[in-house]
Amino acid sequence: MLVGTASWTDKSLVESGLFYPPEAKTPEDRLRYYASQFPIVEVDSTYYYPPTERNAALWSERSPAEFTFDVKAYSLLTQHPTRPNSIPEDLRAEVPAEHRGKRFLYPSHLPAHVVDEVWERFRDALMPLHSAGKLGAIHFQFPEWFLPGNESRAYILEAVERLPDYQVAVEFRNAAWMNERNAERTLRFLTEHRIPYTSVDMPQGFRSSMPPVAAATAPDLAYVRFHGRNVEQWKGKHETATPRFAYLYTQDELAEWVPRIRGLAGQAREVHVLMNNCYRDYAVVNARQLASLLAEE
Repeated sequence: MLVGTASWTDKSLVESGLFYPPEAKTPEDRLRYYASQFPIVEVDSTYYYPPTERNAALWSERSPAEFTFDVKAYSLLTQHPTRPNSIPEDLRAEVPAEHRGKRFLYPSHLPAHVVDEVWERFRDALMPLHSAGKLGAIHFQFPEWFLPGNESRAYILEAVERLPDYQVAVEFRNAAWMNERNAERTLRFLTEHRIPYTSVDMPQGFRSSMPPVAAATAPDLAYVRFHGRNVEQWKGKHETATPRFAYLYTQDELAEWVPRIRGLAGQAREVHVLMNNCYRDYAVVNARQLASLLAEE
């Protein structure tokens, strides 16, 4: 059971001065310190901008041999709106004229060979982590409009096929995937294809709210993410996503998940538990608390 946070570079964490020592002034210093405190991290920057091979090599060099990086899939690959300036410049030049002025791009706006190239570069960029034995899962967080159905299931299998060397894990953000009608089929589909389902703790009462179901659908990995329970801010409009995750779990709230996570550990070789309540030091505080609870006999 590996417990960590969904970023080591979060701006509010760095600026809070509550986690990193004063001498950790550079990204290298902060990664080295973070990796001395936790065994795993989820890289969220790769959702906004695709990773580079150089960055992956540096992450590997700056972390202990047994450290694990889970990596969020790039937004274009998860069918989210993608900022044009995040697409590599040479590929951006191939965006059709009618789409060049758009604020966001989707795969349908791009020629098929450009989308293929984005996939290939994403895969190649992470090979240094994979070669070092430090790459955990590629985490596909799908958008709210990614609905249960044959087309969506086919796309998940396409993602697995395009990343043959890596473990793909999926998180849904539409409650229909796990409602009474679809839950059994969703988990059966993932189990048949040995794809980890991402169990989540998150605000309830929204179309995007997934129930707090702990499910192991792959023998090698179970994946759990904690998004906080900030109901008031979850759908608010903010300049950044940070206020949505401003929630510090209580010890009792974390304890609710201890038997669930231990249950997952009995069904999968590894369980990756990531605190995504990345606001100030909330995630690192809760990660330490949960790791301590899980270590108790």
